[in-house]
Amino acid sequence: MLRYAFLFLVFLNCINASAAAPPGGNFNVRDYGAKGDSASLDSDAINRTIAAAAKAGGGTVYLPAGTYRSYSIRLQSRISLYLDQGATLLAATPVGDIGYDVPEPGAGNSFQGFGHSHWHNSLIWGENLTDISILGPGTIYGHGLTREGPHRAPVGNKAIALKLCRNVILKDFTVLFGGHFALLATGVDNLTIDNLKIDTNRDALDIDCCRNVRISNFTINSPWDDAICLKSSFALGYARATENVTITNCQVSGYDRGTLLNGTYQRKEAHLVPDKEGPTGRIKFGTESNGGFKNIAITNCVFEYCRGLALETVDGGLLEDVTISNITMRDVINAPIFLRLGGRLRAPAGTEIGKLRRINISNVNVYNADSRFATLISGLPGNAIEDVRLSNINIWYKPLEAADVSSIQNVVPEHEKDYPEPQKFGIIPAYGFFIRHVRNIELINVNVRFLGQETRPALMLTDVQNATLRNVSTQKPPTASTLVLSDVSNLTIADSEHLKTQKLRQVKSKAL
Repeated sequence: MLRYAFLFLVFLNCINASAAAPPGGNFNVRDYGAKGDSASLDSDAINRTIAAAAKAGGGTVYLPAGTYRSYSIRLQSRISLYLDQGATLLAATPVGDIGYDVPEPGAGNSFQGFGHSHWHNSLIWGENLTDISILGPGTIYGHGLTREGPHRAPVGNKAIALKLCRNVILKDFTVLFGGHFALLATGVDNLTIDNLKIDTNRDALDIDCCRNVRISNFTINSPWDDAICLKSSFALGYARATENVTITNCQVSGYDRGTLLNGTYQRKEAHLVPDKEGPTGRIKFGTESNGGFKNIAITNCVFEYCRGLALETVDGGLLEDVTISNITMRDVINAPIFLRLGGRLRAPAGTEIGKLRRINISNVNVYNADSRFATLISGLPGNAIEDVRLSNINIWYKPLEAADVSSIQNVVPEHEKDYPEPQKFGIIPAYGFFIRHVRNIELINVNVRFLGQETRPALMLTDVQNATLRNVSTQKPPTASTLVLSDVSNLTIADSEHLKTQKLRQVKSKAL
């Protein structure tokens, strides 16, 4: 008798579960009160739908075509948020005290900005979740989001914020104006981001303290900040590396805001970029770098009208084991390649300067790069960048403006504790490569040219040990040397244009 009673209870549970979960596990937000008419506030209805799906054990929360005006949407585990074609999730503008969720208590330190330290004050957020996804060909429009203060409720400042989540998929949707970050992912493991289009007003993707990340098939326009930015901040209250990351088949740019998605690709707003140093829109490691970066591969990416590739560790983390290949850049507005080991040390007391080592960059083609900052590779005195290999690289630099010639730096400042950006160093006294405080570096099959007139040498090496220049082809200015050396040891030159094949054991100062 007890056996039959047990079977009957199981049967009732199956009926109840079937009643709670719609066919196919799809939960339509309109069935829970969402209007999608661009005027009604739909966040409560969307959150009810998510709660119903979570109660049923998971499923797809479906947004059909329409415009869903919303404040904070709270993801739950085993939920897929699906934006169909024609669906727009619109970040509403706060009204009075009504708006986005209160920013939760952060890590309680000053080692990163407010935006990196809080997640709940976002259009979509999730914390300590597993098995979640945001999918579909629809659009997230962050109209009501801002980076500016006040930094308290009801203000929202990010389109998507995820903290300490696992097994996450973001795929196929579009983001227009994502606020401070279109995505802030902090401490997220097993993260797949694929086939997104982002045209935003600040950072696009901030991947912070994350492991096992795959980023692919992207188009990102972010003129006012970075496109894909790997970080390793102290926002979790401890240092955690960003590691095991692949970035492939991506396009980044700095066109005027919104002109990627509308197809006009305009270049009229460079003077509006907040740091006054030209469109950003690049792939970058840092600036937050407490935990460091390890085991990262970047390939098949296009840079257009933006800053160049930047690898920076200035807060004590290790930046190591990075391979970058098959990159093309055009109209780069600062250093096409920037490697920086610094000593800002925005980190707990006692943190030592980190390491930048084992970097392999190959098959790079750059046209019309800003020669004011050259390709800039700079460690610190007593803290050298180590084991760098640059191969199969072609760079065509545009000439200096006449007004810039008189501003060429004779001695390039160290800026040990400053924010790392090529422009901070001033106009470099070499047009091609400036390499300083480096140990074990190779330039193999490297070609540099200038598009006009030039008076600076192509290459400068300062405080460099164990360097190889092999098949380095340079355009030589009529009044300048090709290579200038200062405090260089164990230099090998072979098969290089304008340079004699030779080995130099120790050089205090020499021009070749």
